[in-house]
Amino acid sequence: QEQLVESGGGLVQAGESLTLSCAASGSGFGIIAMGWYRQAPRNQRELVAFITAGGIKNYAETVRGRFTISRDHAENTVTLQMNSLKPEDTDVYYCKTVVAGNPSRDYWGQGSQVTVSS
Repeated sequence: QEQLVESGGGLVQAGESLTLSCAASGSGFGIIAMGWYRQAPRNQRELVAFITAGGIKNYAETVRGRFTISRDHAENTVTLQMNSLKPEDTDVYYCKTVVAGNPSRDYWGQGSQVTVSS
């Protein structure tokens, strides 16, 4: 069973940058994809970015060009570099890992608060 530990959230001003990191406890074997989601109170959790085991990346339209997702296979971590942050990026960000299986299994991090002031 994977355990995900997130780090790097915080409070910044608009236009500044933050980096979120997520470390998975397992060996990384069987991971299909890793990604980041965000959720504001009373809202649904929405996809921000993901990266597949083969290195394919996808981004939400609202963050494309500002955020970059990357994965370190050796360290079994996934990182979200967030640049040019906007107040509307304020949310709790969650790391997610999808592990192969029948059915596949999802694991979530504990959530990291990102607050962007105007």
